[in-house]
Amino acid sequence: MNATCRPLEDKTISLVLGSGGARGLAHIGAIAELQRAGVRIEALAGSSMGALVGGIYAADKLDAYEEWVCQLGQSDVLSLLDWTFSGGGFIKGRKIITKLEELVGELNIEDLALDYTAVAVDIDQGREVWMDRGPLFDAIRASIAIPGVFTPHRYRNRTLVDGGLLNPIPVAPTLRCITDLTVVVDVNGKEDARLEGRDRKSDASNAAKENAEEEAKEAAASSLMNKLRDFMDSFSKDRKPTDSQPGLLAVMMRSLDVMEAAITRQQLASFQPDLVIRIPKNACMVHEFHRAREVIDLGAEMARHAIEQYRPY
Repeated sequence: MNATCRPLEDKTISLVLGSGGARGLAHIGAIAELQRAGVRIEALAGSSMGALVGGIYAADKLDAYEEWVCQLGQSDVLSLLDWTFSGGGFIKGRKIITKLEELVGELNIEDLALDYTAVAVDIDQGREVWMDRGPLFDAIRASIAIPGVFTPHRYRNRTLVDGGLLNPIPVAPTLRCITDLTVVVDVNGKEDARLEGRDRKSDASNAAKENAEEEAKEAAASSLMNKLRDFMDSFSKDRKPTDSQPGLLAVMMRSLDVMEAAITRQQLASFQPDLVIRIPKNACMVHEFHRAREVIDLGAEMARHAIEQYRPY
């Protein structure tokens, strides 16, 4: 196939992976399509879920992570949450990081095969922190610490939270590397009406697949797990409206989405990347990791479309 049909063939790229909770699983599909197009990823920066997927990719364990996350049901996701009532958040995040360390191993960023940066925010200093050395999972844990949901991560006497708070698509850290193109995967893109109802179909499909063993697990869930399910369900866009105001956490998460989308537009206008792959923000809710296969496939679909539309200057 000639260069006209494969304009990204043999191009080196700096890849920027944005924040967005479970929507960030779309990064997996996007990476697969970029590799299929023939690119070589030489630099990678990410915020929040972008930092997580990017770090696992840089550690060459993305296939193992994809296989694991696609097997998670709702009860499995809930079992990974270590609830806390102190420390500045509802979830400690230690169980999630421990599982990821089991999948990937304990690595330092300096040992990765490409230039990698996870972006977090120092809430004491009110500024971005670019984590490009030290333990990989300290960087990831800091970058995924959604304020009010995950407890902040203390690292080297700093209190660090989600990088998406100030920089949901961190292009700047990749500028120190000279590559042919800068590619951004934005998972806070404009809503797509075609996706409405997909979540309900997916939930119905998942319910049909779950057997008596899964039902037994659900029945045996503790009262804490039931409360966690109610907490997660409170974010659902399918929840029927009531006369009362939305809950505090629901308002906070929606507000973060609005803020990150606004910052993303500013960043894209400032840096003007060569290729932007946009994932609609209604692809899934931030907590719906049980829909991994669907979201990954959507990421591949949107990346394939963006690559087909790409034309060199």
